[in-house]
Amino acid sequence: MDLKKEAAKHAATLIQPNMTIGLGAGSTIAHVVNFLKEDLSKASTLKIFTSSFTTKQLLINEGFMVQDISSAKTLDIYFDGCDQFDKDLNALKSGGGIHTHEKLLATMAKEFVIIGDDTKQVQQLETKYPLVVELIPESLQHVIHTIESVLKGATIKLRMGDKQDGAVITRNGNYLIDVFVQQWPPLAEVNPAVRSITGVVETSLFYGIAARAIIGTKEGVIVVDKRK
Repeated sequence: MDLKKEAAKHAATLIQPNMTIGLGAGSTIAHVVNFLKEDLSKASTLKIFTSSFTTKQLLINEGFMVQDISSAKTLDIYFDGCDQFDKDLNALKSGGGIHTHEKLLATMAKEFVIIGDDTKQVQQLETKYPLVVELIPESLQHVIHTIESVLKGATIKLRMGDKQDGAVITRNGNYLIDVFVQQWPPLAEVNPAVRSITGVVETSLFYGIAARAIIGTKEGVIVVDKRK
């Protein structure tokens, strides 16, 4: 059984005609797109936004119209996966390096829903995934130095390109640093401390944003609703 597919199937049932929706990145989101195309009468009424190049190409290939993020004011609902989320639905999205745009859509939405399988769910966030920080290139050394004083003992690495000579450059023209902590401080303190550093654009910690998680398990789909 494809647990991500089962979670995506449930997520697709939350999408109603004429909604304005946002979609993130990854294989679970691809399953949501595939379920949406099964009901073209509903799908044709949707306004869709995405932060992901791959998701955008999939949507276009399937005949969906994709709106430009800059034209969005609010969304009815935003779906995305993550690397890991805790019991309070605080999530880390460290892999794709597009967390600034993802967080923009998530905070625009009336409801941000995490979807995935049960390997993503933990009681407390672990330290194997980094806090990713997007920053303007000129601030690199200053930001690293300041984060080292804020998050004691952290290991900080500039993210380098796999197939290019040099640092990864975001679509905003910025750098990414991967911050590995030995132990997470209180999560409520992380974003305020890091985002207050001049030069920092955004972090990959989605703290207090998600309202619901849809989790595929071998026993069936579980929905965690923080609002209840």
